[in-house]
Order: sequence, then C-alpha cells, then structure tokens
Amino acid sequence: MTRSIQPGPTKSGTMSPRRSIAFIPVALGALLAAVGTVSVSAAPPTGTNANEVMHWNQVAASTLSAFPPPDGGAAPALQINLGIVQGAVYDAVNAIGPKKHREYVLEGRAGAKASVNAAVATAAYDVLSNLVSTAPERAPFPGRAGLLTSLATQRDASLAAIANNAYKKQGIQVGHLAAKAMLDSRVGDGRFGPSQWDGSTGVGKWQPLNNPATGLPMQDPTPWVGGVKPFFLRSSSQFRSVPPPALSSAEWAAQFNEVKDLGRIDSTTRTADQTYVAKWWQSAPGLSWSEVARELIAQYHLNAADAARLLALLNMSAADAAINVWNDKYHFDFWRPYNSIPRAAEDGNDATVADPTWMPLIYAPYPEWVSGHLSLDGASVAVLRSFFPDAPAGGFSITSTFVNPGGPAVRSFTSFSGAVAEIVEARIWAGLHYRGADVNGKLLGTNVGDYALDNYFQPVGH
Repeated sequence: MTRSIQPGPTKSGTMSPRRSIAFIPVALGALLAAVGTVSVSAAPPTGTNANEVMHWNQVAASTLSAFPPPDGGAAPALQINLGIVQGAVYDAVNAIGPKKHREYVLEGRAGAKASVNAAVATAAYDVLSNLVSTAPERAPFPGRAGLLTSLATQRDASLAAIANNAYKKQGIQVGHLAAKAMLDSRVGDGRFGPSQWDGSTGVGKWQPLNNPATGLPMQDPTPWVGGVKPFFLRSSSQFRSVPPPALSSAEWAAQFNEVKDLGRIDSTTRTADQTYVAKWWQSAPGLSWSEVARELIAQYHLNAADAARLLALLNMSAADAAINVWNDKYHFDFWRPYNSIPRAAEDGNDATVADPTWMPLIYAPYPEWVSGHLSLDGASVAVLRSFFPDAPAGGFSITSTFVNPGGPAVRSFTSFSGAVAEIVEARIWAGLHYRGADVNGKLLGTNVGDYALDNYFQPVGH
C-alpha cells in the first residue's frame, strides 16, 4: 500500500499536518570517514535478510518485559520502550546504502557495504542497555544486572558472526549513531513524570480498589504515560476520544448491564471458552503484535530494511496510541465497572441496578475510558495491514503470556480483523470494559496508525 506524505483528514475529520521534529540531526560522515566510507554505488551489502532484525526485536521484547511494572514493565511503558528500540534500529538500517525511505532522527548516509547486521545489533544493544541501566527503581529490580549481562552476551554473539573488516566497523558506527540520536531525542520526554490523576471523587469518577492484603489502594504503575512526548503525533491528546455515554442514557444502561452480566467473576452467563479467551488476551499488545510481525516477516521474506521499517512503524505507532489513550483515561477519569455496578443507585438511571457484591473476572488499576489494549491493537493492526493482507496466507499465531489462561497458550488466527473483533468481546467478558470503551479505543489506535503511515518513513520522492 502506498501512502502520500501529504496531510489529510483523519477519521475524526480534523487535518493532521506532519509534526516537525525538533531534534538536532546526527551526521554520519565525520565518524565513518575514520573507518573508510564505501561509495553508495558499490554492490548491495551481503546479509540483508531480516534475521538479525527479528532476533533483536525478540531480545528487546524479552528484556523489556522483565522490568518490574512500576519501573517500566507495565504494558504502556513497555510499548514506549519498544518504540525507542525499534526507531533506532530503523534509522541504523535506513542509513546504509542508497536512501529509500525518510529517516526519523539520523541523517546522512553510510556506504552500501556497511554491515546491516552489525548496525542492527549495535543500535538495539545500545538502546536496550541504556533503558535497563537508567530505569528508576520504583519497585525492586533484582534482575537488572542479569539483563545487562545477557544483552552483552547477545551483542557479542551477533558481532562475532560478522567478518572483521571495515564494513563491520562501519555498521557498528552507524548503530552507535542511530542509538545516540534516538536516546538524545527522548531526553526529558516525560517518562516517569508526575501522575496524571487528580484524585477526583464523585459519581462517574474512577476510584482504585483496595488491596485486600494491605488495605491500600491498588494504583496505576504508570500514571505518567499520558504526559509523554509522542514519537509521531503532534500532541499526546491529538486523537481525543468521544466522551463516555451520559449516565442517564439508554446507551449507558445497555453497556452497564452487558458487562454486569458477562464480566462478573462468578458469571453464570459467560461460557468456559469465553473465560479462557478473556484471560488469554491479558498479554501486553506490544509482545503479541511484535510476535505476529516476526512470523509474517519470515513468511513473506521481507528484507532487513522492510522488516526494520515495519517493526518501527508498528511499535512507535502503538507507543503513541498508548500515550494518547492514557491521556484520555485521566482526562475523562471515568469509572470502571467495579466502580459503577456497586454504586448504580447513584447514577440516576432506573435501568441500572446496583450489586454491592459485584467483582470483575480481571482487575485493572486505572480509569476506564477508553480501552488501552484496543488502542494499541488498533494502531498495530493498521500498520500490519499496510504490509500484509488482512488475512495473511496461512494465518498467524500469538502466544499468551498469561500464567494460566485455562487452555493452550498458543492460538492461531486467520485475520487481523477477526483477532481484534475477539479482543473487543474479551475485554467485556473479563469485566474490564464497557463496549463503548473498546470500540472507541480501537478507533483511537487506528487513527494513530493511519496518521503514522501517512506522515512518516515515506519513500523518498513522495
């Protein structure tokens, strides 16, 4: 699918000009001169399959998911970190040889024979080791040293497989520069900043549940995400969702009663299969859709450049969706089903009936509106559909990281649209969301993904 770089109307009807990037571009020429630059007219580099790109995406996923949730391991923070890694890898690969797509923050060119694999391994390692080393210890992080050791071992293994020559040195230099450019662009970006929650109370307002073990409120481990500077969007609220339904409306009553029936922990209406699916989709979307991307990159034989571009667009778009949706959550501060159902007598709607004993199948410690999972899913699938058919040949598989979903951890799907449609239902079966939060979360993510595709990493000349 070819997309124009010209701005156009979004699904919400507003114009979306490309956000200017106020970063200082990093030039390659001076550093590469020291190791011998090769003319871009030279033969294409060897080893340009996507294996190393996929390998380091897998390393990134396993490394970042090992962070304690308050230290950056919760799903939205994990997604932002994945975006940082994959953006650096894209710039590193994109800087080698003739320029085919627009860069993110790294300007300049390296010779066409510079080692792509060395560039990928170095860029990914530099960013990941920085993220591991600098993660604030808001919760104990006993695995930090082990992750750094593992990353160094992985980098050494990747570089050892490459012949020691000037092209390897060039690739390493490009990787260092791409990582530095990306990390410099994220200094002061709002990660681990102040909480976005103002603590409001009252009818329709979210309140955390108390931990029965401690008696203390169970708070969002990443309440700062909505204040982070986006990668692509012009602001963290660019695609503001529509408000939740009025509590006096029939729409509210219908959504309330649906999740009240299907989402309670002891529901007699929800089937065993629905319970299994609700638990199964508790995996972080960034892990699930990166896994799908790797599978399809291999299946469709994408080269390193296309694979790096796909994984960067996917993870940076999903990161922006996470930022925008967390901004929405604390902007609307709308109550979850576990707030509204016990307090339904307060909503002024005769079609809703309170149940003080109601509890969800699965709990989430942040406001309702809109669904974070569906927002990340919508952005990811928008990008995947620009590279592959909605129903890829042979389908694709996803592995759930939920400890005990009640069935197989690995499931297969025939289409992106079918998978996302199932997630909409699964979040209701889990008692996590009203239907409107799922539907509008998906729309938010789709808007973000489409905006990224229309405005970033475009082919040169478009």
